[in-house]
Amino acid sequence: MRDSERIDPQTLRGMLGDGGELALVDVREGGPFSRSHLLVASNIPISQLEIRAPALLPRRTARIVLADGGEGLAERAAAVLAAGGYSALSVLDGGVPAWGAAGFELFSGTGVPSKAFGEFVEHRCETPRIGPELLQQWRQQGRDVLVVDSRPLDEYRMVSIPGALDCPGAELVLRVPGLIRSPDTAVVVNCAGRTRSIIGAQSLRNAGLPNPVFALKNGTMGWHLAGFETDHGRSEMAAEPDGEALASARQLARGVAERYGVAFIDAAGLDAMSAEADRTTYVFDVRLPEQFAAGHRPGSINAPGGQLVQATDTFVAVRNARIVLIDRHEVQAVMTAHWLGQMGWNDVLVL
Repeated sequence: MRDSERIDPQTLRGMLGDGGELALVDVREGGPFSRSHLLVASNIPISQLEIRAPALLPRRTARIVLADGGEGLAERAAAVLAAGGYSALSVLDGGVPAWGAAGFELFSGTGVPSKAFGEFVEHRCETPRIGPELLQQWRQQGRDVLVVDSRPLDEYRMVSIPGALDCPGAELVLRVPGLIRSPDTAVVVNCAGRTRSIIGAQSLRNAGLPNPVFALKNGTMGWHLAGFETDHGRSEMAAEPDGEALASARQLARGVAERYGVAFIDAAGLDAMSAEADRTTYVFDVRLPEQFAAGHRPGSINAPGGQLVQATDTFVAVRNARIVLIDRHEVQAVMTAHWLGQMGWNDVLVL
């Protein structure tokens, strides 16, 4: 690449704050990326770039800044993208080390923005928590408790809490109301660790579920470390509702849409948006993979709502892009939209 196409950390910082569309892509493999990266970078390893770029970088004229560890991967990635028709490419001069040397913060781990948001939600909303010892005590005492695991089914199959039903994050408001046995039923939401438990429990609280709702402290990991048995290989999922249970879930979601200002768009409006050449529009079907596979809108990408909130950077690489969410009942999409809006995505709509 020509030197004029390199940018320094100060220029990148200005671009990140100018309000325009921008994709910051770290092209290193997952290990080096997780050890040190810029907060808002999406990790697309150069080995996967040609495969993943069309979904993560759908508009080929959007600004893209490529970062690496200073070893030259970004220049190679720029050549790959340029050959694929991408035209607004820049390379962060000196890569991630240069960003740190300029005095700007670096982060470790994966899904950092979403995990940080989960901690903020727990603190701001005072999401109730319950420890594994108290949950086990409640069960032994015969208290009416519904435990729902907010992870995808493949994670649930690997390890789960005995008696818990799988109910991935965006499905909670759709499926849990139909499982409630009485006003006294306590609902406990768990995941592997923390974030999805917090967001799941707070989703039910934001929707106005009248029952007591708790996030299980430290999820299945905490349950195991407390010395309690875990199950493996289970596939019991909370049933999809119909009739009054479905009507109740939709009513709860409508309340969320009103309180949080969730915006809607019709099919004709989405068609018009998708045809715009100067804006990036992501269209995500937030239902479960098997529902998506059974039939979906052409051009949409499956991004189950709970995972879209948990790991937004693995689905959306272009900051300040437009996001349109699709489901069947206007429940999962509404719940996902209300979280994305609070995470700072300002142009999120529900079909």
